[in-house]
Amino acid sequence: MGHSVFFCNYSVGPEAYQDVAAICAPFGRRILLLGGSRALAAGADRLAQALKGSALEIVDVQVYGEDCTMANIHRWAAHAKAVGADMIFGMGGGRALDTAKGAASESALPLFTFPTIAATCAGMTKLSVIYWENGSLDHFAYADRPPRHCFIDLEILAKAPAEYLQAGMGDTIGKFFECHFSARNDRPEHSSALGREISNMCYEPLREHGGQALADCRKDRVSLALEQAALAIIVSTGLVSTLVLDLYNGAVAHSTYYGMVTIPGFDETHRHGNVVAYGVLVQLMVDGDREKALEVKEFLQSIGIDTTFREMKVPLDREFMAPVLKAIVNAPDMKHIPYPITEDMIFQAMEAVEAL
Repeated sequence: MGHSVFFCNYSVGPEAYQDVAAICAPFGRRILLLGGSRALAAGADRLAQALKGSALEIVDVQVYGEDCTMANIHRWAAHAKAVGADMIFGMGGGRALDTAKGAASESALPLFTFPTIAATCAGMTKLSVIYWENGSLDHFAYADRPPRHCFIDLEILAKAPAEYLQAGMGDTIGKFFECHFSARNDRPEHSSALGREISNMCYEPLREHGGQALADCRKDRVSLALEQAALAIIVSTGLVSTLVLDLYNGAVAHSTYYGMVTIPGFDETHRHGNVVAYGVLVQLMVDGDREKALEVKEFLQSIGIDTTFREMKVPLDREFMAPVLKAIVNAPDMKHIPYPITEDMIFQAMEAVEAL
């Protein structure tokens, strides 16, 4: 019995939207454009201008909502049918793109993505992270295939707030360290083995180009460094997520994030990718790799990501951390790791990270 693997194609550059008409025309004519309010303000007019004179028509533009919930997905899937859309365009960050993915999957329409920040690989993957109405995590949903094509406009990314790029880099290095860690004792078959090798492109290119990319983004400047960083965050990570078995997609770093956000108010002041990057340090110290932890810490400091509890304004106290540690070791991403990890091991690693 065979299986199919689908990839998302992509266009990248300051003129990426000029490719939209030719690439999307075979799928129909009528477009429903869903996105975040700031994303649409940044990209909708630019997209409309690129489509002028083509056969494609944006029949409706809608703000997707506040979160990627099943209610929003059902709503926009029904709306796409109601307006007679032939395809859905998703524009924005992770939650907007995840909502568009869910709506496209439910309505059986082709999806095209337009990331306006380089913060996640959402534009390339078939995964949607679904939340409850109260903002807590509901479940992970997987479409039958990833988007047909992702259009990465570097001019829009250059003008986006630099903290999104910073968080994107933090999240992306997690993919390299977690993929190799979770697969350590296995002999993955072709797809997962290929994804694991691609994960190497989630770390070294960012060490080389990340600092310059961030400096360029702060000056709204399109550059080679920004392009390399954006491709690592959006494309390399997206390919890894598409190729590997889900059990290789996370480990201690993401689990640290899921634990830390149980601290009241923490999620409102700390970006996902920054916390995952701190979690990489925890994972490395659990694993006893102090030398690599120092290397990663130096990189994170160079791009301004907090590497200590002191900087994050969290007390490193065993009693205070008890529910956090419990959440970390019981997180979904800890189900397939090379050896058992206890709450005490996590806390000792956090103490070691603090002392680096």
